[in-house]
Amino acid sequence: MGTALVYHEDMTVSRLLWDDPECEIECPERLSTALERLQQRGLAQRCLQLAAREATEAELGLVHSPEYVSVVRATQVLDTAELRALSRRYDAVYFHPSTYHCARLAAGAVLQLVDAVLTGAAHNGLALVRPPGHHSQRAAANGFCVFNNVAIAAQSAKERHGLQRILIVDWDIHHGQGTQYIFEDDPSVLYFSWHRYEHGRFWPFLRESDADVTGQGPGQGFTVNLPWNQVGMGNADYLAAFLHVLLPLAFEFDPELVLVSAGFDSAIGDPEGQMRATPECFAHLTQLLLVLARGRVCAVLEGGYHLGSLAESVCMTVQALLGNPIPPLSGTMVPCWSALESIQQVQTAHAPHWTSLRWLQGQYTAVVLRPSVYSPEERPLPPTPGSPEYKVAVAAAAAEAEVALTSFLDQLHLRPLPPVQTAIVLTSPDTTLVLPPGVFRQEGSAPREEVETWARPHEALAQDEVLTALGKILALLEGILSGQVSNGIAAIPDPIISDILDVAIRRGLSLGAQRLFCVVVGQLDRPSDLTDDGYGFVLMGAWHVDGSLLGLQRVNVSHLSGRRILWLSIGAQEAEALSMFHISVPMSGVTGSLLGCVLGLVLPLAYDFRPDLVLVALGPSHGLRDTHAALLATIFRGPAGGRVLTLVQESSPQLTEALTRVLSGEALCSLGPYCMATSNDMQALRYLRRQLAPKWKMLQVGVTRNIHTLPLRGPPTPSAHFREKEEAAWPREEREGEEPGGGEGSKASRDRGPSPTCRDPPPTPSPSVSAPQSEEMGPQELDAKQRGGEPDHSAGPRKPVGDWHARPATSACSAGPLPRSRPRSRPPWARPRRAVSAEGRRACGYRSLEKLLMRTRLSGRMATAGEHGWTSASTAP
Repeated sequence: MGTALVYHEDMTVSRLLWDDPECEIECPERLSTALERLQQRGLAQRCLQLAAREATEAELGLVHSPEYVSVVRATQVLDTAELRALSRRYDAVYFHPSTYHCARLAAGAVLQLVDAVLTGAAHNGLALVRPPGHHSQRAAANGFCVFNNVAIAAQSAKERHGLQRILIVDWDIHHGQGTQYIFEDDPSVLYFSWHRYEHGRFWPFLRESDADVTGQGPGQGFTVNLPWNQVGMGNADYLAAFLHVLLPLAFEFDPELVLVSAGFDSAIGDPEGQMRATPECFAHLTQLLLVLARGRVCAVLEGGYHLGSLAESVCMTVQALLGNPIPPLSGTMVPCWSALESIQQVQTAHAPHWTSLRWLQGQYTAVVLRPSVYSPEERPLPPTPGSPEYKVAVAAAAAEAEVALTSFLDQLHLRPLPPVQTAIVLTSPDTTLVLPPGVFRQEGSAPREEVETWARPHEALAQDEVLTALGKILALLEGILSGQVSNGIAAIPDPIISDILDVAIRRGLSLGAQRLFCVVVGQLDRPSDLTDDGYGFVLMGAWHVDGSLLGLQRVNVSHLSGRRILWLSIGAQEAEALSMFHISVPMSGVTGSLLGCVLGLVLPLAYDFRPDLVLVALGPSHGLRDTHAALLATIFRGPAGGRVLTLVQESSPQLTEALTRVLSGEALCSLGPYCMATSNDMQALRYLRRQLAPKWKMLQVGVTRNIHTLPLRGPPTPSAHFREKEEAAWPREEREGEEPGGGEGSKASRDRGPSPTCRDPPPTPSPSVSAPQSEEMGPQELDAKQRGGEPDHSAGPRKPVGDWHARPATSACSAGPLPRSRPRSRPPWARPRRAVSAEGRRACGYRSLEKLLMRTRLSGRMATAGEHGWTSASTAP
């Protein structure tokens, strides 16, 4: 078994026979270019290659009406004029004498792929097909689509194989309204689609594409639409959508099969999508889907009209399906404002239907969803194909794609696939341990003198048997960081896991790892000299000229440019965030608690931190089931580019086997029925997300905190304990209030006009979103310097500090309503200054509301903060 690749060259025969600027992009070269690139990379040769068959008319009838099938069948004998006339009856469709044959091959290819996966002939696979299918409806062709390939396969899987739960993920940039209409009242199919929407101003211009359309009748909640209301969405936006919307629902739904409508017009350079996701992003999305349905994932080509971007994205998808390491994501991991707004709309619309989203209601403000279709006067239509504006946009997208793809290919050459995927270190031979084929047993060791030197600070590592195991672990660690091994597992005695972890941290930093993510589960001690700001000490080697180790010198990591350690302790006694680099989270053994922690905290942190190496240590009393531990280990393969070293107790051979299987690329076993997280776990996670969201941008999804004032104590609630800890979690010098009217998500920031891309300042809010109000006010942010980088100005200019009229009419404190006598126009003393980001302002020293007021020099034009009843965190009762 392996990854299936289904294709037939006859699907390249159909082509446009007349001039039509709208349809000319759907050409046969889409298939031939993608297949050639797969062959050049050697990926096609590693797949189980299957020739597509034609779907029977009975199989087409699972979805389409007999009358419509007869109309398409009749195109085989029509001349060009008749074909053109028939095409005009549908929206954005062209017919060819070979269309019927090609469309039956496309539907049959997907049926063949699904049959191979469900019968065990293949683990997963990709169907390279055209024409695409997700726009096709029961009795109508639409949007280049003739037969709905994915819908036919889903219906066949239900009837022929008896499946009861199928997940369809549509990441094409156009809304797959055909698939939605077919399954909108069917609770056995969960349909998720993100698509370019622009408040109803982008094709197919349907009200049904908005976020508040969730299905009909028994299918309520099983249609999930995520509308992109601006172009320019990138890797961070797509990943945020998966982590905070799709995956929580998918784990709760627990599908038996995942079908992907893989349209790559959502990739960079595509003239239709005008988005910025790079090819490796689709490998990460595919890898995240592989943890579902025991890895039974079938990807089906839909759109994609920039040939270079399409071909590279297809290759990345197949590489992930094969279980190979994938490149880390490029670009900044900061979701744009418009994406956060859309994601929050979906969360609010679906929270009544899904337990996995219900815990968010205690943290996020409900959004009143209304129709969000703007009039043409307010928001012009996107340029039509063939127009001068469209040609300019296409040229700009192609130029951007050329630069991005060149950089992407350079990175691929710098990081070839490691010769060894998974290696294991065993401290004692275990004849009962069954390892998957291809797993390498680490026998090589670091030099004995070097091993003894690294072990010297730890008395527990002085024994010969332990030194032998440590030498193998050091050699394995060096192999991972040098690109010879993708990931590894070390089964070691229970008492020395903490000591081995400490040595692995120091050795990893000394080998050049700039960012190291340590995830510990169970009762394990944190290195004493690891500071809360992510810095620590590392033993750097002094070497003889002959290459032998002379000794080790203790060096402060803070003097090593950009090197940081993120420490995350799972299963701690209580939730704590001593700093953005030292986090503890309690977790029970309930599946919902694990998934909430992984999707709501761990993965966003990992993708935001972008580690060079992840160390996972499962210590005594970790309390995880084997499948839970396997999930925790395998999810880090994406953020770290595959570089994961897992330390596990040698007394748990079954756990070692489970970890080895998933790290070597095998499918994750089912987690079992979904159980809602405990109340304590939900409160702890909410508290940590509130604490960390201002520092880690991937955690800001859905956070609608009112940032006009600093945190105030409100009435007692079940989570009051965590809010009290929130105010005192960091020292005073590490806390600050956001400027009034200037933060992300504030009313003042939303009052700006619409912008061409999501990387520019936030647009005017759509009528679907009411002004957010929240009891959690005033994000507390660390200095940009503490992140080891320069301030991020990617979000564009901000509202000037002087725009005080954006403050709400009432305050949370006891002083009552705020005075409304201030002028609505901006006074002379609040004239705009040089626009800088929040990090830039923090670097200038705006550390609290008191300092902000002093530096504004109000000169008697405004009363003091105390007279208005505003109270900072430092003076709150």
